[in-house]
Amino acid sequence: MSKARGFIKEFQEFAVKGNMVDLAVGVIIGAAFGKIIDSLVKDIIMPFINFILGGDVDFSSKFIVLSQPEGYTGPQTLDALREAGANIFAYGNFITILINFILLAFVVFLLVKAIAKARARFEAEKAAEPDPEDIVLLREIRDSLKK
Repeated sequence: MSKARGFIKEFQEFAVKGNMVDLAVGVIIGAAFGKIIDSLVKDIIMPFINFILGGDVDFSSKFIVLSQPEGYTGPQTLDALREAGANIFAYGNFITILINFILLAFVVFLLVKAIAKARARFEAEKAAEPDPEDIVLLREIRDSLKK
């Protein structure tokens, strides 16, 4: 019984460690942030690219049909062809996901860079702070007692 309690206690200590909690928070925020980036690409960047190019550049619907099912006469849309069992090379969705990834990686890079800069500034301020006067006096007393 004591081995089981020891195991449970060890697991509790592991589960509530700062790194574990930080990781869980990071995963939750990361998932929400991924949705923000997805919306940014789909709702803001791609319509802007469509406006500049003067057409409908919806990468997610771009595909190449490698082979159609025999006798298929339905619509030539990505969803309809997939449902019919066609062999499709859907490169457009990959391009959209790649754009999402590049934007997400860039934003994370900027965040990490900003955090590193803030941390360096904090460390510099901390190092620049003079020792309190009582600490200086205690050091002087210690040094004089050593003599």
